[in-house]
Amino acid sequence: MIEPVKNVRWLLVGTGDIAAKRVAPALSSTEGGTLTAICGIDKPTGMAFAQRFNVDRVYDNLNEALKDSDINAVYLATPVNRHVEHAIAAATAGKHLMVEKPLGLNACEARRAVDAARDAKVLAACAYFRRCSTRYLHAAKIIRSGLLGKIVLVRMVYHAWYNPAKDDPKHWRVERGRGGGGVLADMGCHMLDVMVGLLGMPVSIFAKSKTLVHAYEAEDTASFLMEMPDGAQVSGSFGWSSKTWANELEIIGVEGKVKWAPFDNGPVTLTIGRDTHELDLPPAENVHQPLISDFHNALRNGFKPASTLEEAAKTNVLLDAIYQSAASGGEIRL
Repeated sequence: MIEPVKNVRWLLVGTGDIAAKRVAPALSSTEGGTLTAICGIDKPTGMAFAQRFNVDRVYDNLNEALKDSDINAVYLATPVNRHVEHAIAAATAGKHLMVEKPLGLNACEARRAVDAARDAKVLAACAYFRRCSTRYLHAAKIIRSGLLGKIVLVRMVYHAWYNPAKDDPKHWRVERGRGGGGVLADMGCHMLDVMVGLLGMPVSIFAKSKTLVHAYEAEDTASFLMEMPDGAQVSGSFGWSSKTWANELEIIGVEGKVKWAPFDNGPVTLTIGRDTHELDLPPAENVHQPLISDFHNALRNGFKPASTLEEAAKTNVLLDAIYQSAASGGEIRL
């Protein structure tokens, strides 16, 4: 049993792009919590970041930061290859934690984070923020209600152009050893998590994954076909290999379908039979804010957070299976 926490005092580990644009603003402005300390790669970097958010406590060593008894929660906004190592350290220190996505480089590693949080009896979540979005909650409601009928097909599409210079701070996103993969691990994980949350896990996966255009080691183009337990089919195609852009999710049932195009903003299109309706379900101004609010409420009231580590680890299972299928050329049964 986790003791209720009324005032969440956050340590933010990482000072990169997402930390600056979304995480730090959410931690410092969401009711029920405060951004108490920053841990950066070095003191000057951490101090410069802290000044932007009026934080006066700065660390350049995570182990030292975790000794701070005033801190009771840790947000890990570091490259993927550091997630599990840092999550285990935070949990062992008795800190509640939120980890950026994907949870780990692979499912085995992700499981270690799940086990560490469970053993330490701390609340732990992963930053799959769409589980707190209005369009996700709407989709969950209409699927549960049966409005769409039996789900028969799910379609995911994402393609864009991404080719970072080798000295780009975000080059880790295209390094397998630091990011876990390429476009699938970095961008595909979002849609996979939404699918898992709304419909559960598939029973089989067949995939193709290639680096067709760029010189980096991770895949820039990938596709897969999954089968759900009831026979519904899930198709996905993801790429960083086109200078055009698409980002769509569509869930199709016997009676109706719902489409997010684009995935994160713009109207949600609900079709029942031949009748189509456009719904205005805009994202939060800062998409991390509802996620942090949900975590605060979970700590205060003893709830499960919207995106638990156990749920996040399922996406790592899917990513592993996709890469395994692509490497072997065969179908993977789950």
